[in-house]
Amino acid sequence: MAKLYVVGTPIGNLKDITLRALETLKSVDVIACEDTRHSLALLNHYDVKAKLVAYHKFNEKECGERLVQEIESGKDVAIITDAGMPAISDPGAVLVKMCRERGVSVEVVPGATAFASAVAMSGVICDGFTFLGFLPDKKKLKVSILSKYASSTVPVIFYVAPHDLKKTAKDIEEIFGDRKVYVCREITKLHESVTITSLSDFDAEERGEIVMIVEGKTEEDNPLTDMSIENHLRHYLDSGMDKKEAVKKVAGERNLPKNDVYQVALTL
Repeated sequence: MAKLYVVGTPIGNLKDITLRALETLKSVDVIACEDTRHSLALLNHYDVKAKLVAYHKFNEKECGERLVQEIESGKDVAIITDAGMPAISDPGAVLVKMCRERGVSVEVVPGATAFASAVAMSGVICDGFTFLGFLPDKKKLKVSILSKYASSTVPVIFYVAPHDLKKTAKDIEEIFGDRKVYVCREITKLHESVTITSLSDFDAEERGEIVMIVEGKTEEDNPLTDMSIENHLRHYLDSGMDKKEAVKKVAGERNLPKNDVYQVALTL
């Protein structure tokens, strides 16, 4: 019986493809990929000759319907992305859902995944983590998502475009407060690196494919958070801290947006 194969591909180094993935890609009739030109580099390297179909976030439903029909007619179809596992911050979930709803068989062929590789190479100590992928562009949505995880005691992992790196770190700091951060760049590629920095003093190179790991909130009790926000601020102001730094520190310790604490500071 024909089926859909969800195939993981390398996230950088072409040698990271599995023997099973190659065997699958060479056996199917159709390969759905985000960018046919990009995928050709990998497929030509391993002499894969299957028919290619462009399947991306702008045509998921329309193209997905055609692909399901191909499988129902007896053709095996594989879905790949530009890098990593389909449906992990990349197209694929819609097609898999369609297949499940239509009774079409689905088989996964695992491969490299950037966030798991980043955890392994970073040195962050954790019993688990939360993966959020790319944050939305709209500020309101971004704040809503981050606020849900501000008190998480496990690391929170993000995919970040290089041109958004510093802005993303600042946005996260406004909700999370200061935390240690691991910035993993170009995983499996020539310039692979890990930079350990902090949200409040963020310093990392803004180039390449980036995974950002933000450490979880410590479980240590802070007696200052039992005070009102006004008295919490006064504690630091009375100790000689300037208003800007006091606002930043209180916001971080209470997991509040800095602007909210600043508005309270204006009343003092």
